[in-house]
Order: sequence, then C-alpha cells, then structure tokens
Amino acid sequence: MALLDGEVYEAYRHELLKRYRQLLRTLGKNISKDKTKLIREAFDFAARAHEGTVRKSGEPYIFHPLAVAQIAAGELRLGATSVICALLHDVVEDTDITLDEIERRFSPKVANIISGLTKIQVVFDSVPTANNSLQAENFKKMLLTLGEDLRVILIKLCDRLHNMRTLGSVHDRTKLKIASETMYIYAPLAHRLGLNAVKSEMEDLALKYTDLTQYRFISRKISESKQNRQRYIREFIEPLKTELSNSGLNIAEIKGRPKSIYSINRKMKNQGIPFEEVFDAFAIRVIIEAPIEREKSDCWRVYSIITDKYRTHEGRLRDWLSRPKNNGYSALHSTVLGPKGRWVEVQIRSKRMDDIAERGLAAHWRYKAEHGDQTGQNPQDNAFDNWLNAVKDTIENNDLTALDLVNEFKTTLLGEDIYVFTPKGDVKSLPVGAVALDFGFNIHTEIGLRTIGAKVNNKLVSIQQELKNGDIVEIITTSKGRATNNWLEIVKTGRAKSKIREYLKDEKTKLSGRGKTIMERMFMKHDVDFTEHNINLLTKNYKYVTPSEFFHAVAEGKIRMTREVLLGIIEEKNIPAVNSKKEKKKNTQIVFGEDYEMPYSLAKCCNPLPGEAIFGFVTVGEGVKIHRTTCPNASKLMSQYGYRIIPASWQNVYETSFEAHIQVKGLDDVGIVSRITDIISKDMEVNMKSINIRANEDGTFGGQLEIMVNNSEDLETLVNKIKATHKYIEVSRVENIHP
Repeated sequence: MALLDGEVYEAYRHELLKRYRQLLRTLGKNISKDKTKLIREAFDFAARAHEGTVRKSGEPYIFHPLAVAQIAAGELRLGATSVICALLHDVVEDTDITLDEIERRFSPKVANIISGLTKIQVVFDSVPTANNSLQAENFKKMLLTLGEDLRVILIKLCDRLHNMRTLGSVHDRTKLKIASETMYIYAPLAHRLGLNAVKSEMEDLALKYTDLTQYRFISRKISESKQNRQRYIREFIEPLKTELSNSGLNIAEIKGRPKSIYSINRKMKNQGIPFEEVFDAFAIRVIIEAPIEREKSDCWRVYSIITDKYRTHEGRLRDWLSRPKNNGYSALHSTVLGPKGRWVEVQIRSKRMDDIAERGLAAHWRYKAEHGDQTGQNPQDNAFDNWLNAVKDTIENNDLTALDLVNEFKTTLLGEDIYVFTPKGDVKSLPVGAVALDFGFNIHTEIGLRTIGAKVNNKLVSIQQELKNGDIVEIITTSKGRATNNWLEIVKTGRAKSKIREYLKDEKTKLSGRGKTIMERMFMKHDVDFTEHNINLLTKNYKYVTPSEFFHAVAEGKIRMTREVLLGIIEEKNIPAVNSKKEKKKNTQIVFGEDYEMPYSLAKCCNPLPGEAIFGFVTVGEGVKIHRTTCPNASKLMSQYGYRIIPASWQNVYETSFEAHIQVKGLDDVGIVSRITDIISKDMEVNMKSINIRANEDGTFGGQLEIMVNNSEDLETLVNKIKATHKYIEVSRVENIHP
C-alpha cells in the first residue's frame, strides 16, 4: 500500500509540475526573473495550502487554481500579478491562511485582489436570489472592490469558466444552479467586459447543462455542415482574391466562423425557425494587419472591394468602427448576397480589434501598455472608460439603496445598449428598454425633470415611449420640474431614478418648510408657544413619526385645525382633531382686516380659490363679495368703488370644495377626452359638475369643464397634468367679465 501510495504521489507530483511548466511556457520569456520567482512562490504556497484536498471530480484541488491561472495567462493574456492571484484565489476562503499573511508574503496589491475575490465568491453566488438587504449590501461592497481593481472580476470569470468546464462531475441539481447563475450574471458580465470568447463558451456550457438534447442537436448540425460550410467559404473568397491582393492591403486572415450553439438556439426559438433557416449561422471574418491610425480606412477599403462583388442587404450595415460598442467591440459588419443566392454576414476588423473582440478589456489594457498613448485617440478607449465611469458613478451614488444597486448593475451596467440621436446628431447610449424620460435625464437633469413628452423620429410620444436603436429623439419640456413618484416606475436607468429621488426629496423638504411656516403663523395668531414639545404633541396626535412628516401633511392640506382643536391638543385636553367635513361654517374660512369675521359669498365672475390673493367688495343688498385680485373686474371695482373695498384673506380652510371653470382646446387626438377625464376623476379625484368638449372639423377640439377643487394649488396641478397629456393642448381658467 505504501508503495502504491508512493506511486500515486509521484504521478501527482509529475502531473502538477507538468501543468506548472505549461503555465510558465504560456507566460513566455517576457516575464522577468523576479516575477517568475514570485509565481513559483505563489504556486508552492497554494500547493501546500490545498494539499490533501480534492474536488468533486476526485482531482487534487490544486489543479483548479493552476487551471484558472492558465486561463488568465493563455486565454485572457493577463500578467504576472493576475497569475499569482489566480493561484492564490481560494486559499483565504478554503484554508486557514489569512489576508495579512498574503500581504506579508506577497504584496498589498495581491492581498487586495484576493480580498475582492473572497468577497465575490460569497456575493455573486447569492445574487440570483438577492431578495434581502444583507445580500444586497454584500453586493455593494463587492462592487466597490470592482471599482478599485478590475482584475478581481477578470480572475473571477476565469474561475467560473473553469468551473463550467468541469461541471460534469457535480450533482445534477448543482449543475442547474451553477448554470443558471452563469447565465444570470457571469455571461452578461463577460459580455460587458468584451470577453466574447469567455461569454460564448459560458453560454454554450450553460445550455449543455440546462437543455442537453438541444445542445447535442445543434452541435451535430454544425458538425454535419462543416464541410459544406468550408466549401462555401472558399467559393465566397475566390472571386475576391485578385482584388484584395492587388489592393495593397495586408490581409492577415479570412475565415469562416459558426455562431455559438447558444446564439443559434436563441435565434431558432425567437424566430420559430429550424436550424436550416438560420441564414447567418456562420460569418466570414476578414482580418487585416494595419497600424492603428489606418485601421478604419483599410477596413472600409475591404468593405468596398467586397460590396463591389456582392450585393449588400439593405439596412444590415453596422459601423462599429466609428463608434465601438460600450464593451469595446469594434468592427464593420455587413450582410451580402453570396454565391448560390445565400445571404452571408461579413465581419471586417483589424488584428488588434479581433484580439479585443475575443479578450475585451484584458486585451485593451495590454495594447495600452505596449503602445502607450498612441492608442489614446481610438474610440475603444472611450467605450471602456465610459463604462468604468458608469460603474463608479453607480457605486458612489448614495441615493441608491443596496437592492436598487443590484438591479441597476444587472439591467443597466450589464445589459445591452442602444444608440439614439439628438436632433443635432449627437449620439447617446442608453440600456435596452430605456424610455423617452431616460433620454431627457441623459441629456441633463433639469431637462429630465421638466420633460412632458418627446418627439421620436418626428412623431409625438409620451414620456413612457420605449426607444429603439437609431431613434432621433427630441425632448419636449415645460417651464418647471414636475417629477412624481410614478416616474420611478417609468424610468429604467439608475441615473434617472437617482435624480428623481433627489428632486422628490428636495420638494418634500421645501413642502415641510412651508408647512412649518403655516404652523408658526397659526401659533403666533393664537398666542401659543412654537416649541418642540408642542410640535411633538401635534405630531403624535395626528399619528406622524416625525415633525417633518407632520409639516409636510400640513403643507399638502391633509391637516387643518380650528383654534379650539389646536389648543385642545397643546393643552392635552383630548379634544379630537376635526376636519372640514365637520366644520363647514363659511364665516371661518375668510377673515377681513386683522381678524374680523362677517358674512360673505364668492363672486361668480372669478370663482376665487383658497391660496389666491383676494379682496372683499361691499355690495348693495348682497353683503360682501369675495373677488380674486386678478379678477377681470378688479381694476374697475377698485378704481371706481375704492371706499367699498375691504382687505380679506383665507384662513382655516377645510376640506371644502370650490367651483372652478377651465377651458381646454388643442389638436384632436384619439382618446384625448378620455385622458383628460381620467386625470380629473381618477388621478386628482376631483368632482366634475359638467363637461362640454367637442371635436371640430379642422382637426381641433375644445370645450369647458366645471369642476370642484380644494384650492388654487390643486387647480394648478390639475391644469399642468392636463397640459402634459399632449404638446399641443392649451388649458386656461375661464373668466367672466360680469361681477
């Protein structure tokens, strides 16, 4: 047995050293002796830490970190620090080794990356069921690490890719869990970082373990069509050879590449077609060698040669040379009609672009390191920088709750993008599903807050209109901010949600200040001390948690009280708070002079509302008539009958409704009347006494409404809401010149 154990151990040591030497060969001769020494130390350290531990497959555990390091070095071509961290990535989580020991043995940078990887292991695996704040808080901490060093994410993706490659040895239930996690966040993350090869393999492996039958079917079809595909590619290329060779272009490679199994399966399902009808099941890729300053022009020259020979498919040109995708992908795509009347997708890119297309951010970093600032003018720099800035903006946004942050990261930072244009031709990038209101906030916060609608491709739409790639969007605004809580359900981007919350918070603060002022005046009027104790008594009586909430309710008109009620609460006499429905004495709603009460009635010519400046006019035989200071008859009454004018003001206004007349007119539109009445009765919960609106033959409509509102603020809100239903609608208050 000892001899057998010895043989097994020797075989293990032989295989371990073989894999380690392969890792060094992959890193190449450019690694310095000092870095090679550190890599050897990390390898020995990890081997000792994991000694005696095996994976579910029965394989010694150390083979896993070695494989992760091999993926990092060979497939992502990361450097020595990443390889060291890959070798050590599980020692803190799975053994007694501490981060302090890692820092002492290696460096603070290595310790920070290992710390991030340890956090990520816990967080990412719990994200698909992130339904509580603790998991979300962990996710937020992980994102802070992401903002510090992206190598954390890159190494984690290498780790997950190896786990997917070796998934066959785990229990079926675990396979489904890991495959689902991979599709939920790892594959989208790889896509966002431009790691196309990693993303495609993850998706294919996830399909293999979630739908093995379909995976095998498509794999077999791809294999069966391989010879035909290669023959067709030769037929396609043959007519182009002479032109390409005579062009002076340096063609590095022309090859055909099938779509991933997952992509073909998705297209078959989405379009409801068989494998044979997936016309772009493979693409022909033309890769050129060119200095960075000539890449774009050379790619367009290749495109010109190909399209001189083959007819292009209208609407299928994709120019990602001038404006790379947000994940850094840059290429020129076109679909042409090839031999035998078959549509073929052609991808044209430089060798550098091809490398970045497969290895994304990792390759981009390497090119920047090798070529310095000469890549600085390349649009791919902006693509990566914009995404990283968006990540940092998101994780530094204190207005986002942890759960909001998880959703924002998944939907906005990992999702696909669309590109839309301003009327001036400026391009804006937004996540798929973004609406017109998101676009407003993308331009500027003030524009977003004042958005009432939009024109998309010169057609009027609502703020909820979902935008599509290539849309030309013009935002229609009003004069002041009008955001509501409902907007939080409409917008999709974290930026818009954050700015709306900020606005609503400010508005609430302003309203609370207004309510506090109202209460201060009431206390002063009734000789009551405006103290913290007295305010707390009122807050408690009306069942609010904080004085700020109480003041907010006062400003909104939810709380109204008489002198008796105020004193009863302050003096703790248990006098119940009353509302206007029990206090309907009209002579307590308006006072004259300092504090004088007398009978009055509201003038029909202007129908004054609480909140509006008013005056009293002593009539002959009808008592005092209350007019707005802006009444059409005010100037005449004041100038000719000044001796009959008495000052008046609103006071102690209860939940009494007041009559108001408004006029609406504008361009006729389907459902416009229904939208107006819904706003009045459902949204504002305002009673209508009468409505008279009709459509005219010239395509316009108009009419009047008689409604019952509580105050001028409610009327203004109602008018603004009706105006917001359509750009071309006018709403005004009806005035009557007869007093």
